[in-house]
Amino acid sequence: DRSVDLSSQLVRINYKMSLSNTGSSGAVKTFLFGLEPSTNDKVAFIGAAVGSSDKTYLRVSETKVQAHMDKTFYKIELKDAISAGGSATVNVEVVLGGAQEMYPAVITQKEKQFSRFIGNLYAYLPYSVTSQTTTVTLPSSNLESYTKTKPVSVQDTTIKYGPFSNIAPFTAAEMSIHVENNNPMLVVTNLLRVIEVSMWGNINIEETVDVKHNGAQLKGSFSRYEFQRENSGVSSIKSFKTLLPAAARDVYYRDDIGNISTSHMKVMDDAVELDLRPRFPLFGGWKTHYVIGYNVPSYEYLFYKGDNHVLNMRLVDHLFDDMLIENAEVRVILPEGVTDVVLDTPFPVKRMPNGKHFTYLDTTGRTVVMFQSVGDLTENHIQDFQIQFTFPHRTMLLEPLILVLAFFLLFLLSIVYVRLDFSITVDEGAQAKMKVAGYCEKVASLQDRRSALYQAVEDAMVKLKASKDLSVFQAALKKVASDHKNETTAISELQVTIKNVNQDLGEKVNELQRCDKIYRDYQAQQAVLVEKLVTGKLQKAAYLDQEATLLKKKTEIADKINSLIRAF
Repeated sequence: DRSVDLSSQLVRINYKMSLSNTGSSGAVKTFLFGLEPSTNDKVAFIGAAVGSSDKTYLRVSETKVQAHMDKTFYKIELKDAISAGGSATVNVEVVLGGAQEMYPAVITQKEKQFSRFIGNLYAYLPYSVTSQTTTVTLPSSNLESYTKTKPVSVQDTTIKYGPFSNIAPFTAAEMSIHVENNNPMLVVTNLLRVIEVSMWGNINIEETVDVKHNGAQLKGSFSRYEFQRENSGVSSIKSFKTLLPAAARDVYYRDDIGNISTSHMKVMDDAVELDLRPRFPLFGGWKTHYVIGYNVPSYEYLFYKGDNHVLNMRLVDHLFDDMLIENAEVRVILPEGVTDVVLDTPFPVKRMPNGKHFTYLDTTGRTVVMFQSVGDLTENHIQDFQIQFTFPHRTMLLEPLILVLAFFLLFLLSIVYVRLDFSITVDEGAQAKMKVAGYCEKVASLQDRRSALYQAVEDAMVKLKASKDLSVFQAALKKVASDHKNETTAISELQVTIKNVNQDLGEKVNELQRCDKIYRDYQAQQAVLVEKLVTGKLQKAAYLDQEATLLKKKTEIADKINSLIRAF
């Protein structure tokens, strides 16, 4: 039994073959499967399996037969050899891309799209076929024309040819079907899939996709008014669905302009569904370009034992239903420092030389494994590939150490920079300011010492009131006066130096000296009052009145001295 499915842009031909070994001896382990020469360049996928519910897929490889060098054959290895007189049932699936011709090739916006498929009415096999039927599934019931080789029957969206008996090897007869087909003819003309592996638990995937609507081309200009009002353009593509892995996160969908906000994401149990809506509907011949990216956790795809690692990921993923990819390039960016890289793919690809990719904190660069598809790809090619590599886990500490070292050097250079003078000429003004600042610090220090002497006089007067020993009091005053003279002389010398450099600061030091003299005079008057109080020459009430007046004046002068010091 042979079935031909024309309900999408792909032509899916399924063969359910019952093989019989009619020989008298010997078992058959393999058999040949052939396709008519006109479809050789359109074959996107061919596969074989045995069993119905529990399928076992068989190895299929292209081969040549010496007697028929002009024909292409596929050798299919059986699960169990067919002994003499035995039989086995094998299912073979063939997917053709670009096998349907748009007819007419140009239509207006309001017209419907028709396609024409021309194939072989019979199975093109190198063996005699005892009995054969061909069932064609149509995309719609609007059938324009079809091959009427009898026996044939048409029912709704199905055409059935046969059964035909005793078909000779390599029998060919044209089967032409012209039918309305408004299904999307969306083709990926170029796909760039970049997989960046991080040993810190994340894998980033980004796909750059160029798509084209290979349906009947639009005749005339596009009218959005008619498109929205009359719902014309039945063959145009308004949106399509993409399936991402269930663990996908941080999904983005954008083009050269920016983010495309008309998309929708739906998280399901086994996948993440993206409803992608381009900025404009796609008519026949129209193209668009977009980028889709997401992150997945590495523990679902990266496995290791010691320093040996294996990356197991899909070579291509689901872009839309019944997809056809004309050219695909996959780039796998491995961590920096990997060695012994081995690539294993589920079907033949074109391996390109490894490249280098540099990103943050890289030194020698990251190894990039690159390969391209050979021929068209379909949903049947959504299979896993493996990359084996060796990666010492201790090298994961390299980037953090580089970061620590960089910050250390930055701070060290900052410390050195702020302490060095890179000026070409000497700035005399700056040096003078630095000298004056040093002199002012000395003046403030000397004034602190004088303030301590002020306090010593205050303490001596308190002791005199308690002990009434005038000799001790006079000795204390004499010592304070001597120390005060030394401090005042030092400030006077600094005043001359400061005044030569900065006239304003010199005047402030002079004012400080004047306030100091006034404060000392008030202290001397207070000392005389205390002596009179102790000797009984002054009543306590009169003493308290005069002392209060002096204390008020001393406080005012002390505040002025402090403000002058702060002004330095």
